[in-house]
Amino acid sequence: MISGKFAITVHILTLLSKFPNEFLSSEFIAGSLNLHPVLVRKEIANLKKNNIVESKEGKNGGTKLLKSASKVSLDAIFKITFDKVSLGFSKNKPNPECPVGKEINKNLEDLYENINEKISLQLGGISLEDFSNKF
Repeated sequence: MISGKFAITVHILTLLSKFPNEFLSSEFIAGSLNLHPVLVRKEIANLKKNNIVESKEGKNGGTKLLKSASKVSLDAIFKITFDKVSLGFSKNKPNPECPVGKEINKNLEDLYENINEKISLQLGGISLEDFSNKF
């Protein structure tokens, strides 16, 4: 399902790309997002796990990009925040005797797969640097 996770992650990475040589605190980042620092740290943990950022502890600690913003595509960010987009399926089991009911979920899966291919194509052509340059 679609959530704000991608938007939050792109916001964090865009902010980090604006200060490429500095470690930004989760409090500073949270202030930009207007979110609780704990939620920011949760997203940063996912970015660390995927080798997009590095963090250090302590008074001058924080997080910074591990890679150049020009080398990170929005598609890569999308793929670490979501497996894929799904607009969902009906909670009830469709009638297998109905010509629509018996095929609806398969056809929705195909539709969602096409949507995901289009998302990847569009986001793959945009680097974090390209996006960051809009600010």
